[in-house]
Formats: sequence, C-alpha cells, structure tokens
Amino acid sequence: MKVFFWRTLMIKDLQKTHFYEAGTRSGIFGKWGTRLIFLLALGFIPGAVLASEGPPEYETTKVTENVYTFRWQVHRNMFVVTDEAVIATDPINPRAAEVLLQEIQKVTDQPVKYVVYSHEHWDHILGGRVFKEAGATFISHEKCVPHFKETPHPDLVFPDLTFDGPAYDLKVGGKTLELRYFGPNHGDCLIVMRLPEEKILFAVDIVNHRTLGYRMMPDYQPVHLIRSLREIEKDLEFDRVIPGHLDPIAPASAVSEQRQYYEDLMAAVKDAMRKGIHHPGELAKVVRLPKYKDWYGYDEWMPQNIERVWAYYHMGW
Repeated sequence: MKVFFWRTLMIKDLQKTHFYEAGTRSGIFGKWGTRLIFLLALGFIPGAVLASEGPPEYETTKVTENVYTFRWQVHRNMFVVTDEAVIATDPINPRAAEVLLQEIQKVTDQPVKYVVYSHEHWDHILGGRVFKEAGATFISHEKCVPHFKETPHPDLVFPDLTFDGPAYDLKVGGKTLELRYFGPNHGDCLIVMRLPEEKILFAVDIVNHRTLGYRMMPDYQPVHLIRSLREIEKDLEFDRVIPGHLDPIAPASAVSEQRQYYEDLMAAVKDAMRKGIHHPGELAKVVRLPKYKDWYGYDEWMPQNIERVWAYYHMGW
C-alpha cells in the first residue's frame, strides 16, 4: 500500500501548523487525513510505510544553467550562480541554511556574496548566520527594518544594505537580479525578484500555483494583494515563476490565476453580505467558488479565506 505525502507528521496536528501546506495536491490531508490517522492508530497502516513514502526533507532543483530553487520541507527559495559569486535568498531557518550552503557548494565553488530577504516573516528569513560568517552582505527593503527592530529574533541577521522605493538592481558577475517593491500586500516590505535574462520571477507567499490563500491568510491585505498582483502582471515580463512554497516552478499564468481567485473570492463574499449574510460561518455555506475546487487547500482553507475577506468588509481589516 502506498501513501504519498510530503512530510511524515500527524495529520490532524499538521493542520494546525504551516507544515500542513505540504500535503499533496491529491487531497490526502483533506478528505482522507482523519481516516489515515485512525487506521495508523489501529495498526492497519505501519508507520514505516508512511515514513518510507515521503520525499526527502530537502531538495535542490536546477531551473536553468545558473538558477536553482532549494526546498526545505514546505518552504523554498532561489539561488543564482554567477561568474563572480552566488546570490542566495531567504535562508528559512538555521538548519535549512546550513543545508542550503552545502547544496550550493555542490554546484559551484563561488562564495555566497549576497543574501536577499523577500520580506519580514520569520518562517522564511531566519538562520542566515552561516552566510554572514562567510562574509555575505544581507539585503532587504527598508520597510522591513522597523519590523526587525520591533520584533527581534536571535536567529535573524540584520540587513547590511536596504533600499527605499520601488526598485533596486543587484548586479553580480554579469547577472542582474531585479528587486521590485509593490507596496504592502503580504506584510509591509515584500519584494519580488526577477531575472530579466532568464525571465524568471521569484514571488514568495503572494503566488502559489493553483493554491488557495493559506488558512486565515495571516498578514495578507486583500485589496493591496490584488493591486500588487495586477501591477506585477503589467510591469514585469516573465515566463516562469518560482513560488515560496510547494511547486518548484510554475507558469507565468500562475500570477493572473492567483489574482483572479482573490478577486472572485472578494466579489462573492461581498455579494453574499449585501444579501444579508454577515456571519463568517454562514458565508462559508454559500460562497463555494467551484471553479477552484481542484486547487490545493479548497476544502480546508476556503472557509478561512472567506473569513479573512469577511473581516475586511466587516472591520476594514
């Protein structure tokens, strides 16, 4: 018997954490999660079977000759190898950063000269000390700095270089990595990164291929999120997207599909509220959006996405 899923963890406990995001798109955590745990508890499915079928804790995927994406559990980042040095992004956590450095050293002997933070959230940017000790310069948007000062973390490396405004071009070894800020959308300082020569976009958290917003969409600002996605579509040219979770690579259409989902969600919730439905639990019964029924997280996260949009229309939050 084969049971495929990303990480071997108790499914019900997993649903309470960000790791739940790692379940396969087959819906194993949603429809069958409780049954699997029940059978496992009764001994009908040996724990060894579950452990043996999961993928490795990390993996590195080669996207182009010099662009790679590294996955640690459910988080992923990107690194770029140039003739002079390596540009790394989001170190994730201390253990992930150590493994990331080892993975980089497998493909090049160039040093990591820069580490670029995508935004301020700890689940993506902790653990960079191993790169700092090797001499790397850390970069973020200036608007991340207040957050770093107000909520310090012992595993956070403070940025050495920040930029204020919509754009900064990082040029290393004949390669350019464009850093673009589209205002608040998920947190206050999220930037997307584009490799113009390869036409690759690295977009963390605001784009995940055919995936709903994560649970209650923590720190997402729905209206600004839609605006940002629309501006990315209009202003940036790219053929492929590296998301911050799940799939290693997605088509360019992932951006417009994600934006359309949020627009449809907001319109459906607003329409239901105009008709007199104001409790989020009741809204979840009538707002279904079957167009997205095959997207990851549909059964589990749709009610929570609805509640997040309800909070916007109800409280302006």
